[in-house]
Amino acid sequence: MINGIGASPGIAIGKSFVLPNWEWELTDQKIDVADLAREFERLYEGIRTSKVEIEQMKDELREVVGTEESTIFDAHLAILDDPAFMNEIQGMIQRQYKAAEVAVKEAIDHFVTMFDLLDDEYMKERALDIKDVGNRLLKHLLGAPEITLPSDTQPFILVAKELSPSQLAHLNPQHVLGIVTLSGSTTSHSAIMARALGIPLVVSLVVEEAPEDPIQTGEMLVIDGNEGIVLIEPTIEEIKQYAELQRVQREARQRLRGFADVLPVTPDGKELGLGANISSLKELEVALSSGAYGVGLFRTEFLYMDRQRFPREDEQFDVYRSVADRLGGKPLIIRTLDIGGDKQLDYFELPEEDNPFLGYRAIRISLDRTDLFKTQLRAILRASHYGQVKIMYPLISSVEEVQGANRLLEEAKQELLLEGIPFDSQLETGIMIELPAAVQIAELLAEEVDFFSIGTNDLVQFTLAVDRMNEQISYLYEPFHPAILRMLKMTVEAAKKNGIKVSVCGEMASDLDALPIWLALDVDELSMSGHSILEVKERLLRTNQSESRELFAELLRCRTSADIHDKLKSFVKAVH
Repeated sequence: MINGIGASPGIAIGKSFVLPNWEWELTDQKIDVADLAREFERLYEGIRTSKVEIEQMKDELREVVGTEESTIFDAHLAILDDPAFMNEIQGMIQRQYKAAEVAVKEAIDHFVTMFDLLDDEYMKERALDIKDVGNRLLKHLLGAPEITLPSDTQPFILVAKELSPSQLAHLNPQHVLGIVTLSGSTTSHSAIMARALGIPLVVSLVVEEAPEDPIQTGEMLVIDGNEGIVLIEPTIEEIKQYAELQRVQREARQRLRGFADVLPVTPDGKELGLGANISSLKELEVALSSGAYGVGLFRTEFLYMDRQRFPREDEQFDVYRSVADRLGGKPLIIRTLDIGGDKQLDYFELPEEDNPFLGYRAIRISLDRTDLFKTQLRAILRASHYGQVKIMYPLISSVEEVQGANRLLEEAKQELLLEGIPFDSQLETGIMIELPAAVQIAELLAEEVDFFSIGTNDLVQFTLAVDRMNEQISYLYEPFHPAILRMLKMTVEAAKKNGIKVSVCGEMASDLDALPIWLALDVDELSMSGHSILEVKERLLRTNQSESRELFAELLRCRTSADIHDKLKSFVKAVH
C-alpha cells in the first residue's frame, strides 16, 4: 500500500496505464544570424497553433465540466501572451542565437525552477501551467506527435508523474476509472477538473526507497480517492473488500438522493435551511439536485481568476443574473471579492507581505480600490432585479468597514436610478463573521446589516492563531475548541437579540458532528458544498433540537477539545 492525498473522492479498481513524461531533452543548437527571421517565424507559428489548440480544448471541455472550470485554459492562453515568458524566449533567440525549441525549453526550465523554489502552493501550481503550455509549444516546434492513450474499449487507471489540464482534457472520462499522480495537490487545476468530471484521484504519493516509477503499465491497482490510498497488485481479498466498499458508497449515494425533496426538519419541528456554497453554475446544478434551498455563499473570485484583466460590469452581471435565473426565486447570497492571502490574481500585483492572511485582502482591498468595488456592486444590484439576491461583505472587523461598504452600495444605487436601470431597492446586506474582533462587537455589527454568516474556517484559524496548512502545527487547528464554542454562541445570540438571521458557511457547516451545535444555537441556515447537503439532511431528520440543546449545555462545561469530541461522538451514536 502507498499513501498519498485524496484529491477527488471515489474508488477505482483496474489495470494501470503509465503516461510517459511529456518533455524532451535537447542539445544546445545554435543558429546563424541569417536564420533569425526563420526561427522567429517558427516560434510565432507554434504560438498561433498552440492558441488554436487551447481554444478548441476549452470549447470541448465547456460541454463536459461547465464554463467556469473550462476557464482554466484562459490561464494557459495568458502565458503565451505573457511578456516575461516571451521576452525570455525571444532574447535567447536574438542575442544567444539559440534555436527556437532550445530557447523555449530553457525558458520553461528557468521559470519552473524559479516557481518551484517558492514556498507557495499557488506559484507551484502555476509552474505546472507554464510547463504544460511550454511543452505544447515545444511539441509543435519539434513536430512531435500527441501521446496516444489505450483503446477506449478498455477502461484504465491513469498514472503520471504529474498531470496537466491539457492532458486531462484529452481523456474520455467514460474510460478513465481513476487517476494517480506522484506529485500535485488538492488545489491544482487538474484536481479541480477531476472532481468536476467525477474521476477518483490520488496525488502526491509518498514513495520511500523505491524506483522513480513505482507503478508500471498493466499492473492491477485499487485507488481510494477519499483516503488517499493506492494498492499495487492487491490480493483477491483486497479487491473484494474495495469492490464491496465501492458498492456500498454507490448505494449510499443512491439512497441519499431520495431525500432531495424532503423538507429539512428535525423530529421535534426545527426547520434548518440547507444551502450551497458555489463558485460555478455546475456546482449550482449539483446543489439544486440535492434539494438546496438556495445559495448561501457565491464565491465571486473565480470571475477574477485565470484571466488577464478585471471582469467588466456586464460580464459580472451576466453571470450573477444566470445564477439568479436558474434559482428561480430562491435566495442567492453573493460575497464580494475575497482575494489576498492564498488567493492571488496574475494581473493585480498585491504587495509582498510577511503575513498576507493578516494583510491587504478582502474588504480591505474593496474599500481601497473603490473603482473595482463599485463595478461589482453595480453588477450585483442589476442582477437583484431577477431574483432574491443578497450581498455579503467578507473579513469585516469594524463597524466603520460595514458603513463604508454600505455607503458605496448607496452610491451605486443612486447611479443606477439616474440611469434608469432596475434593481431591488430592498436588497439585503450581510457580513461574514470570521474574525474574533467581529464576534466581540457582534451586537454593534448586527445593527448595521440584515444577516450574519459565520465563516468557521477563518474564525477557527484566527481565534487559535493556527495556520492549518502548516503541517507542523495543523494539529492545533481544532474547530471544537472550547473557545470556538463560546465564539459561536456569542455571535448567534447577538444576531437573535437584534432580530437578524444567522447562517454558517464554513467547513463546520457540513461536519455531521457539529450539527447538534447548530440546532442547539438555533442557527437559521447552513451552507455547504452541494455534495454534502443530502448527508447532512439525512442526519438532521433524525436529530432533535431539544436533545441538542441539552448536549450543548454539557459541551460548554467541557474543559478540553477531547472532552467535547467524546460527548459529540456519544451523541451521534445515540442518534443512530
